[in-house]
Order: sequence, then structure tokens, then C-alpha cells
Amino acid sequence: MLLRLCLTGRRRYSEFQEELPISHAVLSARLDQLVGAGLLARREYSSRPPRSEYVLTPKGRATWPILAMIWGWERAWVEDHRYPTPPIRHETCGREVTLLLTCSHCGAQLRRTDLDARWGRAGGWEESVPPTRTRRRSSSRETREISFYPDTVAIFGNGWSSAIVGAAFLGVRRFTDFQRLLGVPPGSLSDRLHILVDHGVLHHASSEDLTATSAAAKDKSREYTLTEKGEAFLPVVLTTVSWAERWVGEGEEEVLHLTHLPCGKSLRPTVTCGSCHAPVRGRDITIGEA
Repeated sequence: MLLRLCLTGRRRYSEFQEELPISHAVLSARLDQLVGAGLLARREYSSRPPRSEYVLTPKGRATWPILAMIWGWERAWVEDHRYPTPPIRHETCGREVTLLLTCSHCGAQLRRTDLDARWGRAGGWEESVPPTRTRRRSSSRETREISFYPDTVAIFGNGWSSAIVGAAFLGVRRFTDFQRLLGVPPGSLSDRLHILVDHGVLHHASSEDLTATSAAAKDKSREYTLTEKGEAFLPVVLTTVSWAERWVGEGEEEVLHLTHLPCGKSLRPTVTCGSCHAPVRGRDITIGEA
């Protein structure tokens, strides 16, 4: 939410506080976190009294495709929002639009079944999991109550959840395979899978052990596949991967190599206007009135 406000021109602490109903302590901590991650830079604009504004760095500004894809997914797939989700306007053609993610080589809209994904030399399952384990388990009800965009937060707000969804896009389906490949504790895996099912991102179906009676045994006997809503999250995943390859690691070798099968080229995703089909830059879009 802070990145979104910065991308729409807000810079000062008072502006963030006016827009977001969060405490001083939380707002200060989140701003410090974004500065520490290199997404925002703190600049003093008054010495008496000392006051600072927060300006997007090139790394932070480059997150706009991720936020734009989240925005479009939320508008299309999530009905109940605690925060307004007005339409996006493409200033080049002057229309309210849906932004699409396309192949920069052939122009086709990207679909999971058209992609071949292989780990690069710097990638692997070990690198796809969170560095620390989640310290507490949260229910889907709790997640819905505390967040502005609960469905996106259900995926991105927890390291294990984002790793599980990423693995699902790579074809992992069984409980035991998620556990083996990601090294996620069984209790955490069960908890996160239930949350993702509750949010309509994954669908579960029983596998061989149809007679299982305990909740844990039923979890282990199920296969989890992406729903239509989950499949539609692909542009968010791809823009995040593209951003991370460019801005995280600073010159390390490729983590994930994606090939667009219809044209056979290495994938370079491009944000495209769903109306005029022209490539879209961050400065070409504005948020419409709620």
C-alpha cells in the first residue's frame, strides 16, 4: 500500500498517515523497512523542525508492473474490498483498461500452459523458500480481517504461501511433494494450503487414500491444483520474477529461465493495454476515480 501511494505521488509521512489507518509505530517501521530494502530513499525537506519525505528509488519505481497486475487481479477476482479499487486509465488511448501481460517477442498474452520453466544456475527449490520459518499460524478468517487486500496478502503476505503458489505454477500438486521439495513443516504446509483453498486460489481433491479419517491424513492424501482464479494470478508471479531477476541479487546468475513455447524465445514479459494493445509504461497510466 505504501509503494502504491508513492507511485501515485505521495511522499510525506502525513500523507501516508492520512491515507492509511495504521499506527505511528507500524507506519514508521514499514517506511524504515522499505528504505532498508532500497525501495525508498529518505530525504530531509525541513531542518527546523527536522522532517523527511520518502522518494521512490529506481528499484522501488520498477515495482509498478507488479502492483498494476495485483490491481487488475483484485478488480477481476475479488468482490469484497476494504479499500477502493478504481479502474486504471491508459492515458495514451484515453480509455479505462485492463492491463495484460504479453510476450515481448510475439505479442501473445501469457498463459501458464504456454511456458516452460527451468531453474537457472542460481536457482533451485532451496532458494525459493523463506529464510526463516513462520513463527505463528494464522487462520484465513484472521487474514481477511486485518488486510486491505486479503486474497493477495494470502499469497504474498507469507513466505511459505508464496513458495507454495510458485511451486503450484511449476506443476507441484501433492502434499508430500510440496513438503519434500520446499522443506516446509507439515503443520505450516497444512495451514497455508487450507488458507489458499479458502481464498479460492487452490482446489484440493483426494488422491489414493480416500479412507483417511484424521485431518492430517486427509491433507496428505490430497492433490492441490490452481483454480481459474489462481491461474489468473500468473501475471503477478511473472512480473515479480522479472523484477527480482533485475533488481535482487545484483548481477547474480539467472534463477529461473522461462521460455515462451509458442514463439520459442526466452520470456520477456511486457505490460500491454487491453484496449489499444500498445506497450504500457508506468507514467502512461493513472488511477481513475472510485
